[in-house]
Amino acid sequence: MRISVVDVGSNTVRLVVADAEDGVPLPVHTAKWRLRLSQHVRPGDAIPEEAVERLVGAVAEASRTAARWRATDPVAFATAVVRAAPNRREVLGTVRARTGVDLCTLPGELEAELTFLGARRWMGWRSGPLALLDIGGGTLEVAFGRGRLPDFAASLPLGAGRLTHEFFGDDDPPSPEQVRALRRKVRHQLRDVAARLRWEGPRTAVATSRTFQQLGRLCGAAPGRDGPFVERLLHSRDLRGAVDRLAALPAAERSRLPGISAPRAAQSLAGAVIAHTTMKLTGLRTVTVCPWAIREGILLRHIEDGASWWARVARAGEEPAPPEPVPLRLAGSNGMAGVSS
Repeated sequence: MRISVVDVGSNTVRLVVADAEDGVPLPVHTAKWRLRLSQHVRPGDAIPEEAVERLVGAVAEASRTAARWRATDPVAFATAVVRAAPNRREVLGTVRARTGVDLCTLPGELEAELTFLGARRWMGWRSGPLALLDIGGGTLEVAFGRGRLPDFAASLPLGAGRLTHEFFGDDDPPSPEQVRALRRKVRHQLRDVAARLRWEGPRTAVATSRTFQQLGRLCGAAPGRDGPFVERLLHSRDLRGAVDRLAALPAAERSRLPGISAPRAAQSLAGAVIAHTTMKLTGLRTVTVCPWAIREGILLRHIEDGASWWARVARAGEEPAPPEPVPLRLAGSNGMAGVSS
């Protein structure tokens, strides 16, 4: 069986086509299309018509690409920028009507749960009690667990794109006081979740997302061309230096640094502040940068639990988005935090 996942994020639409052999998703093709919603849509704002047109075009091309690779109809989801938009239902309906792709949004806690599953499978059981950090454009996901799925999962409105808009605006580079204000916000929002994670005492910590991958490279981790099986570690002490380095430069100059791509240069400073503050508060000195994340988690759940599981997720995505921040709660016993059976 060949399956595909379409991930509509703050900056890109990503497609993964994978063969599902022996319960393991083996990628055969990946592709991405620049969307850059975060540059045109502030968190909580409606998505304008021209951005919807770009979204429709990218999802349609992703669907055609999946078909060329003989995959099933894509499992498609959109993350925080679409989820928080007041016109979310209209956007999803337009995409479905014009592309035939059943795009949905996921509760933030379910994103954390699925990302945890992908990271757990990549790291293996030898990693023991596992903590997960994931910085997106709109949210920060944190999870902890001893088994296949997390014991708790939280989604907080602390994404790199969101906080760049909120605290830096058009100031490039921002002032030291703006950076300090952003750090105070992260500390305040993360306090309870960080206390829970410290209490749990994870043996291993992993970080996923492009933000962590680029920060890892900036701090000396191996480049992507070395392949996914090279261990990539990110240390809190190195992140402290990365914050100072990024804060001293405008976005155009940050993009010349190792690992920092031009589309993400503007939000790289906020991402570094979020990452460093989170690691300090949770007591994590080192994290492993993990190549598997939410897309692989979805592929795994689809392989193991079948299409009916995703159908329930898609129906839950029709419900109104919860107010933010999403409070800390235990993951559901059925492995679908925030989604009823």
